[in-house]
Amino acid sequence: MEAPKGVEINAEAGNMEATCRSELRLESKDGEIKLDAAKIKLPRLPRGSYTPTGTRQKVFEVCVCANGRLFLSQAGTGSTCQINTSVCL
Repeated sequence: MEAPKGVEINAEAGNMEATCRSELRLESKDGEIKLDAAKIKLPRLPRGSYTPTGTRQKVFEVCVCANGRLFLSQAGTGSTCQINTSVCL
C-alpha cells in the first residue's frame, strides 16, 4: 500500500494479523513505532547465559545487543545483560 498522506488499518472488533514466511519489517523514516497495549508478548525471545547466585526468580530484563537483537536475562540487583552472550553474535 502506498499513499501520499498516510494509511490507516482499523479493526473495530476482533483481531488484526500479519503473517509472512521470512521478515516482517515495521519502519518509520521520521517518526516512531508505538506498541500501545496492556500486554506486549515476545514468546520466542531468546534467553542469555546469565546465572545468578541465590534463589531463582521469574523476573527477566530485556537486553539489547549492539546489532539491535533483543534477548532476556534473568533479573538481578543490577543489570544482568551480558554483551558476550551467543545471541549477540
